[in-house]
Amino acid sequence: MLAWGFVFLLTIIIHTTDSLSYALRLGGLRARRIGLALTVAGMLLLISRTSNMAQGPLLGGMVDQAKAMAKIGGADTRLELHMHGVLLAATVGTMLAIGLYPTVVRMSARWVVHLEQTGSIPALVRHIMLRSRWKHARYYIKRPTWSMLASLLSGAKPKRLIVLNMTVTAIYTTGVVSALYASYLWPAQGTAMSMSSGLINGMATVLLTLLIDPRLAVLSEKTLRGELPLNRMNNMYGWMIISRLAGTMLAQLLLVPLAVWLGCIMG
Repeated sequence: MLAWGFVFLLTIIIHTTDSLSYALRLGGLRARRIGLALTVAGMLLLISRTSNMAQGPLLGGMVDQAKAMAKIGGADTRLELHMHGVLLAATVGTMLAIGLYPTVVRMSARWVVHLEQTGSIPALVRHIMLRSRWKHARYYIKRPTWSMLASLLSGAKPKRLIVLNMTVTAIYTTGVVSALYASYLWPAQGTAMSMSSGLINGMATVLLTLLIDPRLAVLSEKTLRGELPLNRMNNMYGWMIISRLAGTMLAQLLLVPLAVWLGCIMG
């Protein structure tokens, strides 16, 4: 159970940091320094990737333990429940990111300006950690409000991007988890199954690279040139993080079907 608790916590960290990258991009747009904002976003992705490194072996250990019980005649019926719990942690992490979203948008606009002044990420971190800087932190704290949601609902809705982002998030969220669960269902091909998450995540990578990222980049450049109002991107990134939340929920429905699909392909 201790390992499961660590997996749950690490999954929350992964999805919170990944989701907050939208806030950093929007903060960079507000400061008109989108390139610097992407650099700052790399700091969050570093936290996410480090958490991924720790999460993987722990998840694999849970599956190996379930396989060992199956060999001696016992079935670990909790494994599927634990896998669904990992996906629930992804939803919790995204919800946490939504709660932090307005604050991080405000703070990131300052971070990119400080990065320009300090010239490097380590210098920026030292600058942020100064006690004198935290005296003014309360001025940047802002909670999500119903008026923000009303503004999203009344504004333009990028329906195509919403559906695509929800689909990509669902596939990415369950890709590794489904592969590990498939390795439990088909132990004879366990190694092949556990290494086949790329078959699932590859589809999401194609959609993200060809359809989502280019569209966001084009709209960001138009906003920087003044061809689009900033409010348009406020709504855009708001819908992106909401569709990401919906994607983590959709992942619950894809866990077992994708594991069975991998079993059919690899078997």
